Amino acid sequence: MLEEHKTEIEKIISGMECAEGFKCYQSGFKNLGHTKDIGIDSFVECLETRTKGCQFSGMSHLCKCPLRVYLANKMNI
Repeated sequence: MLEEHKTEIEKIISGMECAEGFKCYQSGFKNLGHTKDIGIDSFVECLETRTKGCQFSGMSHLCKCPLRVYLANKMNI
C-alpha cells in the first residue's frame, strides 16, 4: 500500500465511527463488502445482499461509508 493511501485511510478512520469496529481495515481489507464505482465521489453501489441495519447504507443500495468509498474510488478495491 502506498504511503499516501495509508495516511489518507488513517485520516478517514480517525474522523468516523464504525459499528463493525473497522473489521475491513483490521483484516487488511480482505473482509470487505463488494461495491461498484458509479462515478459519484461520495457514494459507491453496495453489491451486498444484506445491507439492512448498515449505518452507511442509503437509498437504492448506495454506500456512503467514507472509507469504503475511498477504497473503491482511489484504490480500486
